[in-house]
Amino acid sequence: MEDFLIEKVERKSKVELPENIVFGKIFTDHIFEMEYEASKDGWQKPTIKKFENLSISPAAMVFHYGQAIFEGLKAYKQVNGRIALFRPEENVKRLNRSAKRLCIPEVDSQLALKAIIELVKIDKEWIPSKPGYSLYIRPFIIATEPCFGVRPSESYKFIIILSPVGPYYPEGFLPVPIMVTDKYVRAIRKGTGDCKAAGNYAAGLIAQVEAKKEGYSQVLWLDAVEQKYIEEVGAMNIFVRFKDEVATPALTGSILPGITRMSVIQLLKDWGYNVSERPISIQEVIEAYEKGELIEIFGTGTAAVISAISKLKYNEKVLHFSDTTPGELALKLYDELTGIQYGKIEDRYGWITYVE
Repeated sequence: MEDFLIEKVERKSKVELPENIVFGKIFTDHIFEMEYEASKDGWQKPTIKKFENLSISPAAMVFHYGQAIFEGLKAYKQVNGRIALFRPEENVKRLNRSAKRLCIPEVDSQLALKAIIELVKIDKEWIPSKPGYSLYIRPFIIATEPCFGVRPSESYKFIIILSPVGPYYPEGFLPVPIMVTDKYVRAIRKGTGDCKAAGNYAAGLIAQVEAKKEGYSQVLWLDAVEQKYIEEVGAMNIFVRFKDEVATPALTGSILPGITRMSVIQLLKDWGYNVSERPISIQEVIEAYEKGELIEIFGTGTAAVISAISKLKYNEKVLHFSDTTPGELALKLYDELTGIQYGKIEDRYGWITYVE
């Protein structure tokens, strides 16, 4: 693979960010782009250049047949001033797993990781210094061949863009309400539910909109076959802390294998908790709550890191926890993970990659 072509934009003034940054609304100066042509020996022309709109045919296959995958990770400015990425190699691995499932050509893992690091290095002044702020990194691949035909595209773009973001909880780490839906399903085993495919998120929007109308932040999905087992929330994996066990749904092919999820499981095991990856029925959750054996529920994901759950609604049943105080374990995990990410706690696992 050839070296990167870097076309740097020279700024005439210092980056100035607004006081309150809305997630995903501001973008940095540069973009990474690489093209794939089946007829030209694969991926070519890795370039970092000025952020600008794409020129793409209206007939591009991404618009018609949905070949689009993405990832999400963050760059953090640590307390000592160093810039850190949290387990970026896992995001690259997952990107390629998604690519394989959607018949998209995989990218070279080392090149993709280098592209992320170089792009962050060039636009590092966009990383906010305030506590809880970070630089969101969005790698994605789309099919670009102009063609009407239900088959894999023969051309693609691999793109990385950056966006400064504020804390997920502007008012502090507060629990959020979620609603279980059995009206719709998100994904089915052997489908694309374990991939970060754009279409998965489009399929879940209607349930999310309906949940928000009822005052709930997100939707907790049930399995698509029996409508019995909890799976994941729209933007995060889910954990249930029972009296003697912390359980999370097993990765059966319809659940996204979250990188924060993976990290939480490691921490819990090291802290001596009885951790299980297994099927969890919604009825088991309700019965444990009624018996006083359900201590807390929390979600895990890149955007929020940990989301404590204030209440869980399933049909007419509402399980109340606390609207103001996160669960003990959720808070402990949040402090540990953000502590590692921002350099306040020693990285004992080698999870941090520094942008030097």
